[in-house]
Parts: sequence; structure tokens; C-alpha cells
Amino acid sequence: MSKADLSRLPAVEKTLQALDNVDLPRPIILNVVRQSIKELRADPEKIPEFNDYINAIRVELEALARTRISSVINGTGVLIHTNMGRSPLPDRAADRLCSIATNYNNLELDLNTGERGNRASYLEKCLALVSGSESATSVNNCASALVIILRHFVRGNKKRVIISRSQLVEIGGGFRIPDILLASGAILHEIGTTNKTTVKDYENAISDETALILKVHQSNFYMGGFIENAETEELAQLAKKKGVPFCEDLGSGAVVNTEEFGPVNHEPTPSEILAKGVDLLCYSGDKLLGGPQAGIIAGRSELVEGIKKEPFFRALRCDKLILSMLEEVTESYLRGITEVPILDMLSSTTDQLNTRAESIVNSLKELPLSACIGKGESRIGGGTMPKSTIPSITIDLQPENISISRLTENLRFNTTPVMGYVADGQFKIDLRTIFSRQDKDLLDAIKKAVS
Repeated sequence: MSKADLSRLPAVEKTLQALDNVDLPRPIILNVVRQSIKELRADPEKIPEFNDYINAIRVELEALARTRISSVINGTGVLIHTNMGRSPLPDRAADRLCSIATNYNNLELDLNTGERGNRASYLEKCLALVSGSESATSVNNCASALVIILRHFVRGNKKRVIISRSQLVEIGGGFRIPDILLASGAILHEIGTTNKTTVKDYENAISDETALILKVHQSNFYMGGFIENAETEELAQLAKKKGVPFCEDLGSGAVVNTEEFGPVNHEPTPSEILAKGVDLLCYSGDKLLGGPQAGIIAGRSELVEGIKKEPFFRALRCDKLILSMLEEVTESYLRGITEVPILDMLSSTTDQLNTRAESIVNSLKELPLSACIGKGESRIGGGTMPKSTIPSITIDLQPENISISRLTENLRFNTTPVMGYVADGQFKIDLRTIFSRQDKDLLDAIKKAVS
């Protein structure tokens, strides 16, 4: 590069001064600026005018800032939205989180003796009661729970884990059950066909090399037509007869009857499954349970205690914040206080949603857009109850001065981003997944987006 070309490169300090009002740590801004100058140095023909350069850097920094975790208004109608953090926490759990996070705590301190204590001993009692199990514990997510269960049983020549081909699911983000099994050191022993797996298939597969019978919740899909699957009771009887452990991955984490809260299918609960004879099961903390990300392991005491002694358990255990939130959520169920946001959303009536929609739509009358109340179908999400949809109420927007795509972008770029979906040439916002306390913020965001 010639000296003339070098003179055209933006100066670092001058650039930083021009970006002084960007609300990001200076090292972050500096890193972006230096990287951009490095790229311009390699291709001097692309060196822009300084003002154009500053504008481009500002856009890049704004895009980077939007990757920080922030509150979002979820108008998609998907209750357990993985991309948006799955289940929101109850207020009680959030308050407890703040208290624990900002102070020292008795995580591994026995206040009765003043000596070192056991982590999560109180929580584990709560989890066992909620799950209807002899014993229970928690790790950092349900995938971890399944991995450590598999590692516990896969020993010596007993490495084969029997599973139906119909349960080799991919949930999302590349998470596949077969990969989890292989990562644990297990040998995958597939049985049956995609649509039919019988008890006889399981019985014929059992050998001296069998470590475990595994049944997995089909999660985000369902099958119909010419199908057959072995029932949990049948497999439990077979497992007991053959002396082989039987584990079921429930995934969804429903600990109450879901149909009591809304017009949805029944989701098996841990207590139901364990009562059918399953030795061990695992489920998620941040789905229908309505808690933080965690994997719950529940079942026979000797099996749970054995898993807790695994060296790998320490690498997967929950920290003080997760444990405190799980305590609060499980206590809520045990007290009979089901003030869990995900259940409240599930149980909201269309009349309640319609009242809120009327108020919002009436406040939008003077804006350059058509706003009306529509009908929608909410879904549970999170790989849970794929057959269930819930009638809902939407706010349907059609701007007059900008395109639908621009409206979508403006709402997404709002200080508190608003997410919805486009259907029938309208931008639709499902109120079932929006807290009533967010209605004013939603209204302000819409006004700003079309102004």
C-alpha cells in the first residue's frame, strides 16, 4: 500500500471520538474499528469517505448490540419459544434470584451445624415430591440428564441401549438422540420400524450386552395411521422380568394435568410414568414446569444416588441461581400456588384476550395503519404437544405508509423488540404470549414503528 493510500485510512482515535455516543464498552468498539481498518488496509480501493465509514461502523455496532440478551415482547403465539428463552419465570422466582445473586448464601453450608453441607438437599426433596419419585436431582439441562444417565449404566460389556427407531428424534438446533447416545459411550441398538415397534421387538433385543431400555418422548412430532408402540407399563414389566433398567425421557416437564389449564392434549407427568414401573426418568425444567433451564432426574433412590456419585455429575451440576429458582418453582406447586406464567398463558380465555385487544386497537385509530382484532392459533412450542393448538386473539396490522417488511423490522429493532408473524398480508401479534403488563410497551412500539 502506498503512502497516499495509507493516508486515506480512517484514524483510530478520530473514529472513536465520532462514535463517542455509542452505548457499548470502549474495548468492544475499538475491536470492531481495528478489524474494519484491517480489512480496508487489505483492500484500499474500498476505503469510503469518513462520514460514510462512521455510519457503516455505527450500523455494525448497533447490530452487535442487538445480540445482547434483552427482554422481548413475544407476539408469536408460541408459549415455550426456544429462541426467546423458553418459559418466563414466576415473579417469586425472579425476586428470589435477585436476593441470592447479590448476597452470599448457604449453597454448601449446613446452617444447622455450621459445617459444610450438601448442595441442593432441600431442592431434591421438593423435586422428588413434585415428580412422585423416591428420589430426584437436577443438572444443567435435559440433554445433560440423559447423558449422565446413559454414562451411569453403560459399563464393561453392557453398552447397548435399546431404543425404538420411531424415537430417534431431532428436536432442533441439531440436537439428535442418536448423537447423545454415542457421546455417552453407549452403543445404539435400534429396534422396530419407523411406524411400529412391539414389546416383542424389545424382548428379542435384550442380551447380556444390554445396559438399558430407553424410551424417548417424540417431542416435536407425532405419528398417525398404521402405527404401534409398546406401552410404558408393558416395557416396565419386561424390564423387571429381564433385570434390565428402564428409563424414559419425558422432555416436556409437565407436573400437573395440562388439560385443566387449557384446551390441549394431556401430557404425561413424571408421577404417572413412575407409577407405571419406570426405574428412572428425566425432564426439562424450562418447559411446562415453568422454571429455569435444568434437567430433572427422578426415580428409584439407589439409581439417583448412583448417578450423583458419577465423577461427570460435577461438570453438569446446577449453580446457586438455578437451584434457588427451581426451589421457588417447585415450592409453588407444592403449596398449590400454580402462579406459573406458562400455565397462566395457557389458561387465558379468548374473552380476556379480546378485552385487551380492544383497548390496544382503539388506541391505534389515529395512526397511518389499519388495526383490527383477529383470530389466531397459539401453540405450546418447545418440542411439546405438537398436536395441540389453542384458540387465541391477535392484533392484525397493515401499515399505510410503509411495507409489511419494514414494519416487521421496525418492531424488531424497537428498544424492547416486538416479535409477531406475517399471514394473509398482515402483521399479526398474538396476545396470548404477551403479558398484560407489556400492553403499553407494545402500543408504544407500534406507534413508533409507523411514525
